[in-house]
Amino acid sequence: MNFGVLPLRPPGAVKEADFLRRCVQCGQCAHVCPWQAVRMEGGIGVRRNTPMIRPLETPCWLCMKCPPICPSGALENSVTAMEKANMGRAVMLKDRCHNFVGDIMCWTCYDRCPLRGTAIVLENGVLPTLTDQCVGCGVCEYVCPVKALVTVPREALSHAP
Repeated sequence: MNFGVLPLRPPGAVKEADFLRRCVQCGQCAHVCPWQAVRMEGGIGVRRNTPMIRPLETPCWLCMKCPPICPSGALENSVTAMEKANMGRAVMLKDRCHNFVGDIMCWTCYDRCPLRGTAIVLENGVLPTLTDQCVGCGVCEYVCPVKALVTVPREALSHAP
């Protein structure tokens, strides 16, 4: 499932157009990330050398160290609570999820979610269900053994199922 070319930005990122205008490509957000989840995007064009996260490689564990260090306002300095990260939202692919397919019981996404119990809950105590409290950190996508979750960047949400 591909939701376009919009990158998943670090916590507290402003809207993409403003982000691209404001980001000074200093790399401080990548440097401060203890998980090395924030990486400077390569390539060419306007997104070159801007910070992004690739959840399948390393998700954002919501340490929230990057927003306060951003000197340009591309990441809102006031965003320091995990619940305010607003990076995007995870989408469940029920046709792959062990619990929905009926193979086995698996709660890996629920167990590892930094916002467990609010961003993802267990419906009827069994089915992992994403709520509107999901901030799009990508941890569930990273840990799911059958890749039944996809993290959609905030600006691509209007195109998500």
